[in-house]
Amino acid sequence: MSLALTQARQALLKKEVPVGAVIMQGDEVIGVGFNQSISSHDPTAHAEIVALREAAASTGNYRLPGAILYVTIEPCTMCVGAMIHARISKVVFGAREPRAGALVSNLQLHQSAVYNHQLEVEEGVLADECRALMKNFFRARRERTGDTKN
Repeated sequence: MSLALTQARQALLKKEVPVGAVIMQGDEVIGVGFNQSISSHDPTAHAEIVALREAAASTGNYRLPGAILYVTIEPCTMCVGAMIHARISKVVFGAREPRAGALVSNLQLHQSAVYNHQLEVEEGVLADECRALMKNFFRARRERTGDTKN
């Protein structure tokens, strides 16, 4: 999770929502990513998707059985769907995402019987650090813009 936090800080430096992801297969890092939706003008450029793309390219396969994805914030519906299609074995996340989290906070998509692959989920790893990074980002953004809703 420390590597995922490093990725999240990279997003912060680029004025992106600070979410970072790392994919491991055994002891090897096969993919990393941070949110890049704003800078790339790509709504799919979430940290998890960026990491999945890199992992698939580095292994030469879009299926990543046995891989573990570490992400600082609970993944959204799109990202959980991509993880299921990639056959990620386990997702480890730091802090819950009460609005859009799709593993624990809201939908629990990984438990749906409609999918032919199930994800193991672990939550709360370095949760305080992950949560603080997000809170500080959005607090600063509200102060800059005067927006009280984000």
